[in-house]
Amino acid sequence: MPTLDWLGRQDAFTAAARVPYRLLEAVSQHGDARAAAHNLLIQGDNLQALKALLPLHRGQVKCIFIDPPYNTQSAFEHYDDNLEHAQWLTMMLPRLQLLRELLREDGSIWVTIDDHEGHYLKVLMDEVFGRGNFVDSVIWQKADSPRNSARQFSSDHDYMLIYSKAPEWIPTKLARTEEANSIYSNPDDDDRGPWLPGDPYANKPYSKGLYTIAGPTGRTFQPPPGRFWRISEERLRELDADGRVWWGPTGDARPSIKRYLSEVGDLVPRTFWSKDAVGSNRTSKNEMRALFPDAASFTTPKPEALLKRVLDIATNPGDLVLDSFLGSGTTAAVAHKMGRRWIGIEMGEHARTHCLPRLLKVVEGEAGGISRAVGWAGGGGFRFAQLGAPVFDAAGHIHPEMRFDTLAAFVWQQETGHAHTPGDPACGARPGTPLLGIHYGLDSCQRLPDRREGQISPEAPPAAAPAPRAAIYLLFNGILGDKRPAGGNVLTREVLAALLALHAGSAAPQAPLVVYGEACRVGPARLAQAGVTFRHIPHDIRAG
Repeated sequence: MPTLDWLGRQDAFTAAARVPYRLLEAVSQHGDARAAAHNLLIQGDNLQALKALLPLHRGQVKCIFIDPPYNTQSAFEHYDDNLEHAQWLTMMLPRLQLLRELLREDGSIWVTIDDHEGHYLKVLMDEVFGRGNFVDSVIWQKADSPRNSARQFSSDHDYMLIYSKAPEWIPTKLARTEEANSIYSNPDDDDRGPWLPGDPYANKPYSKGLYTIAGPTGRTFQPPPGRFWRISEERLRELDADGRVWWGPTGDARPSIKRYLSEVGDLVPRTFWSKDAVGSNRTSKNEMRALFPDAASFTTPKPEALLKRVLDIATNPGDLVLDSFLGSGTTAAVAHKMGRRWIGIEMGEHARTHCLPRLLKVVEGEAGGISRAVGWAGGGGFRFAQLGAPVFDAAGHIHPEMRFDTLAAFVWQQETGHAHTPGDPACGARPGTPLLGIHYGLDSCQRLPDRREGQISPEAPPAAAPAPRAAIYLLFNGILGDKRPAGGNVLTREVLAALLALHAGSAAPQAPLVVYGEACRVGPARLAQAGVTFRHIPHDIRAG
């Protein structure tokens, strides 16, 4: 598979691993408190923010939509769109790697781009997500009038590159429209309603597709040279007897098989999205002016209808949506109105001056954009946070504000490659105890530099149920209460006895134990006898 090479490529491949984990500091909460727990606006550099999200959201995002800088060699008010080509690739690669980590196995990522970097981005995403996971490229008609000042061509469109996490991903079909239904008619007053004449011919050879048939007037028909009837003669006569074959208004036209409107389903998404269907740049700018009439217009917003179509295709209500280049906040606003959970990331004061007030208006029930189409009247809530201090300092020491649940997420991700979901019974966690869960085998979504994807034989037998690899325990913040020293944070013989008793009642009592703690006062022989591997906090916790 072709790959890109540029100055700084190898450093870019390891950049995400070098980014320190940071705490997310709560700034404010808005709207309904229960609903706010599911929606998050983050102010800060998106590379660091994405890294901070991994412990709790790895493998849980159903749809990612990003509108990164196009590198058009222009200067915009809210971000620098004038990076040297290699710098742009170096900027994008680690972010795409982290986004892939966050994506669900049945999820998809949508990236808007134009011709300045679009072809390079395609090759880069082939490498990160796998060429076999490329779904398609959508053309969005962004302009509703020509730009006559253009030196060569007036650019009318942008692209959206779509990749899935797995090749089995299937998009949701779109609801039928009046335009799609308008091509159906009923010239013969068929009781089954409007219909569309279907092509009776097929290009692929069909053993029963070569015959001559006579119509109502006696005129005979056969397929053109190199083509075949789509169905057998017997089946065609059955359909004709049922009134499902159209021979033209006078009965002497070639037969067409009727496709009834009442029998067709929703629409398969197409790759050209017109401005009339999903809006244009002018639409989105007008939406922003309606929201903030006294503010300077954001340079490159996307219309709400465009994001609605993406989420209609890629998500269901309740799914988690992520935009790490949130811009004017459109993705979060549309996800909120459509009943999706969302995470949005935007850097600098722009998060406060544009994204936060826009989302407050959404909660209050603003009526612009797609509000009428989805029946939005307000409600819900969200949290606003900013990037805090690193979880671990340069020496590996844990930040004093770290709490058990937060460190548990980091420990679990390190051991398993997955986000920690203590409420998931499949995890085997015991809330309120040191048991974080049972790990049944590493299934990390990390991709090493230049690793090629292997092919899986379709004849391969189904994998057997995995054996438990380890039970993960964490001694921190006095989770064991009064079992001294340090409230049970040290693995002593007394603490070990308590852990073994807890383990005996777990979902996998035969699994070996991995115990994280501040110190260990149990000898190696006793640990080996109990099937315990001890890991020291903080030295055995990877800070990157």
